[in-house]
Amino acid sequence: MTTVRNVVLVHGGFVDGSGWRGVYDHLVADGHQVAVVQNPTLSLAGDVAATGQVLDALDGPAVLVGHSYGGAVVTEAGNHPNVAALAYIAAFAPDKGESVGTLIADPPPGAPVPPILAPRDGFLFLDREKFAASFAADVPGKTAAFMADAQVPWGVEALGGAVTVPAWRTRPSWYLVATDDRMIPPAAQRAMAERAGATVSETPGSHAVHVSRPAVVAAVIAQAAQGPDGQV
Repeated sequence: MTTVRNVVLVHGGFVDGSGWRGVYDHLVADGHQVAVVQNPTLSLAGDVAATGQVLDALDGPAVLVGHSYGGAVVTEAGNHPNVAALAYIAAFAPDKGESVGTLIADPPPGAPVPPILAPRDGFLFLDREKFAASFAADVPGKTAAFMADAQVPWGVEALGGAVTVPAWRTRPSWYLVATDDRMIPPAAQRAMAERAGATVSETPGSHAVHVSRPAVVAAVIAQAAQGPDGQV
């Protein structure tokens, strides 16, 4: 079989799909057909539905890629028949019955605590002044400041959305660990990747590794498009 041509990119909480631009450019230059899902981030079910609409429109199989909370989305949406493989980029990979909320409820001692502000009208934001250090420490200062000011409100309901059927149980998966991540501890990333049976690689990088190191991220996605033995 030939390399999977389609790639669907799913963003996480607090940011939108524009953060994928660098990765998108690398993948398109490599011959992939790339779509970016703009999650409403109101509920997990709503974001899975939005991802499903994009997958429905494809002309063949795809690698479904999630960053951060987007990993929860692809874990559920990855059961779509057009999904050939999953790729997690510094992302949550919940099991059945787990949500991002349950996965972050009990951080290990000494782990950085994301500067999530108290919910406001049912939505979450990161402390703007702490955004760069926690989310985008290796992103140019002006870009990190823009990301902080352009935050997407993340619905509390999305945070609590539980996965029902984890697609990594039936789809091959790849995982890129960002070793300098201060939002999802690298140890937690490794544990989720191991549980999912993912092919794991690591790179220095902040939580916004898809912004700071797009070529590295695109290379992992390209590996997923080739499959475990060079093909899917």
